[in-house]
Amino acid sequence: MICLNKNLLYIIVLLIPITIISFFYRETNFNMVENNQQTVDDNKTITINDNNENLSIDLEEYIIGVVAGEMPAIFEEEALKAQAIASRTYAISYLKNHPSIKTTIDNQVYLSKEDMQAKWQDKYSEYYKKISDAVISTKDLIMYYQNEPIKAYYYSMSNGYTESSINVFNEQTDYLTIIPSPWDKDNEETITISKEEFCTKLSISCNKISISNIIKDKSNRVSKITINNKEFTGLEIRKLLSLRSTDFNVDISDVINITTKGYGHGVGMSQYGANNMAKEGYSYEEILKYYYQNIEIDSI
Repeated sequence: MICLNKNLLYIIVLLIPITIISFFYRETNFNMVENNQQTVDDNKTITINDNNENLSIDLEEYIIGVVAGEMPAIFEEEALKAQAIASRTYAISYLKNHPSIKTTIDNQVYLSKEDMQAKWQDKYSEYYKKISDAVISTKDLIMYYQNEPIKAYYYSMSNGYTESSINVFNEQTDYLTIIPSPWDKDNEETITISKEEFCTKLSISCNKISISNIIKDKSNRVSKITINNKEFTGLEIRKLLSLRSTDFNVDISDVINITTKGYGHGVGMSQYGANNMAKEGYSYEEILKYYYQNIEIDSI
């Protein structure tokens, strides 16, 4: 019995190092697999449609291109961060129901590095770093409402109020309502066109131009308007006459003078409003939570 126990002890002593080495090998190998999976998960890719060609691209690199295409690079850092989160949220929400996202105004304007170089010239390095810093500092962050990514619409500048999504997109969303946007300044523009052009674009008789029954919503934008007994929506007039917004006033004299306030559809975040908020010291979180009511900001 004593001899057997000695042999058994000898075998056990020999096996212990092998067992330990095997354990650490398996543990190290497991950690490598786990870390590789984490790397794959961190590098999120999306599919963009560029000139009718579908391309796979890193999400954050895409957001850099969108911020470069959608917001002036001279804007404040907190405004750029707000834009990055809005653009990321828009993309994530849109791609839930679509296979790809267009790189044009149909969805979001996206600029490649070559496009940025052509646009910014000798300011390329400075502006690229500024925008990429804003994107990287907000990496993976998007906006949620009731645990779902929101439809993060945005536009250039308001007329002093945001617009309801029901009035523009026929979508009832509690977080996209009419609220004041007092940070939008210098938002007026007047264009002049001939009566002939005005009538041609609206497909109306030009013998005499009469305007009546102007109905505006709570944001002071035109909902409906009657011109020469023909009823139009404000959206139709904006599109037909290529106006900056649906807050417009038509003055008829020898020519047609049309004054608009704001620039864009008015739903969601005003980019110029966001920039002026940032100048006053508001953070990107405060900007977003103002323009998108009762939302939460969290990682994807």
